[in-house]
Amino acid sequence: MLLMDAELKAELVAIGTVDINESLLSRISISSAGPGTGLKSIFFKFNSHRVRLELAKGSPLKMVRANGGVIILKEGKELVRGELEPILAHCPEQAYITLSERCVYDCKFCSVPILQGKIKPLEMVLAMVERAQQMGRLKAIALTSGVARSPEEEIDRVIEVVHALKRFNLPIGVSVHPTRDSSQRLKDAGVVEVKYNVETMDRTIFDRVCSGRKGYSFESILDALRDAVPIFGKNRVTTNFIIGLGETDECVQAGVEYLAKMGVIPILRPITLPPLRKGELDAERPSAERLLKLGRMTRAILANYGLNVEESQTMCLPCTGCDLTPYRDV
Repeated sequence: MLLMDAELKAELVAIGTVDINESLLSRISISSAGPGTGLKSIFFKFNSHRVRLELAKGSPLKMVRANGGVIILKEGKELVRGELEPILAHCPEQAYITLSERCVYDCKFCSVPILQGKIKPLEMVLAMVERAQQMGRLKAIALTSGVARSPEEEIDRVIEVVHALKRFNLPIGVSVHPTRDSSQRLKDAGVVEVKYNVETMDRTIFDRVCSGRKGYSFESILDALRDAVPIFGKNRVTTNFIIGLGETDECVQAGVEYLAKMGVIPILRPITLPPLRKGELDAERPSAERLLKLGRMTRAILANYGLNVEESQTMCLPCTGCDLTPYRDV
């Protein structure tokens, strides 16, 4: 049964979209960070698995209501039954908030630099968390942010927000662009987990798709991750590793091993092809078979280095919606 569930989720994640009449939905999520910025999505749960699906007319998957739950159809046949999960702020069970919806960097997989959205004031962030808490089931707070002017200024903004959010007495995780002393400052402020995104472990691909990160090299991100581990502790430092940018499976395996050896848990994130970057990005969403292969490989490597995603309290690892997560899914 577990193998069947893993295969089902891999297929859902590989497709990544669903066709559904929005009038049937009580609430949808609109992403304000990363490749999915501006895209609408829902969270679907079957058995113990959760998957985030973008709303897209003409998707190979179609969702319909049935007997108090929902059914996902593929080619007119039932693929899986489950339920829609309530979204608190961007995802279920967490208030996951993007502070700065703008960025001076120009990573080719991300729509934020093009849209250049708003910067949320502290009062708005507090109101969002309060609203999520009133809805119930709130277990954690997660903050992410673009770089409106500089990484240093962004860390100052995040720390101010973290101090204000401690009144909710919930674990707080932060995903930002690192600075020289960001890990110690965030830890001192009360952050329990941190995520610095290396994006890819292929240096050639990094130089091509992240060339807009002026002043920050591939090595500087790895250094920040390495330095964060003794500050935050085991199973508390993560990084997004995008799959589908042209990297080989051998590169993924070597990269996961490198990161795990440092004590960092890599999150293998299937590429979302942002409509606003069409023509700028040579990428392909990974197949279900590839996701299963890489997920099982990652689980074995994490186990070898004594890392366990189930200890994570905030951000992507407990959510699992966008990825095939070792231990939780495969």
